Amino acid sequence: MSFGLLIHRFRSYVRHQLTAWHTGGEGVHSPTLFYLVRMVVCDDNAYYAYPSIEQQRRRLLQSNEVVQQTDYGTGAGSGTDAPVVFSRRVSDVARTHLESPKVGQLLFRLVNHLSAERKEPLTIVELGTSLGISTAYLAAPARRNIVQTYEGAHEVTEQAMQVWRELKLANIEPIIGNIDDTLVQHLPKSIDLAYMDANHTYEATMRYFRQLLPKAKQHSIFVIDDIHHSPQMEQAWREIQATEQVTSTIDCYHIGVVLFNKHYIRKHYRMRI
Repeated sequence: MSFGLLIHRFRSYVRHQLTAWHTGGEGVHSPTLFYLVRMVVCDDNAYYAYPSIEQQRRRLLQSNEVVQQTDYGTGAGSGTDAPVVFSRRVSDVARTHLESPKVGQLLFRLVNHLSAERKEPLTIVELGTSLGISTAYLAAPARRNIVQTYEGAHEVTEQAMQVWRELKLANIEPIIGNIDDTLVQHLPKSIDLAYMDANHTYEATMRYFRQLLPKAKQHSIFVIDDIHHSPQMEQAWREIQATEQVTSTIDCYHIGVVLFNKHYIRKHYRMRI
């Protein structure tokens, strides 16, 4: 990581801490959005699925297996999106690429909320499977839902599939290959929840968002990972917020939650979770 990028992340984190709040939903104007923030985003209950998924995380963090990993671009200052293939221990991938328990558990609660609200099977799309922990959080709330998850590295996906077998999650459809190619080929007709955690560059983020956007419905929720990863990702986040179809967003620093409900007052919130 370059020194300039390190300084950017430090400044963006301090700025977020100074301007965000954690009030359990106070200050959120729409009643339905207030409920989402109070009962879902700020919910700190320990759900039944958390311990078993975190047990799989601990197993991966201790694994000395070696896998081939394909990086299609992280936006880490290299200035290129050219794919790079390299070998890494599973434990190293787990330490650097897995989403935190806090974010994974928020994904679980968002899916759980939508499942209860819609009372019908959901279509969930994840861009960037990695070792499958975030996928497990997306799949666990309701086994009738379908989670379509995209990953570029075959051997990494094999590790993820082992996680899902251990957790007995059969409602996950892995799609392996460069997301720039596979997303166009396999994109579902509509999306209830999307989690974008793939190529962390401005160009790729906006490309994926624009591809997913026509599939969003009024109740859909998009979650964008690493919105403060770099100045380019912050630019992408601002453009997503300004998109006409977007009504409200919640900046949780590590992730951004994008909402499309026309009943929400158009406003953008910064929150600590």
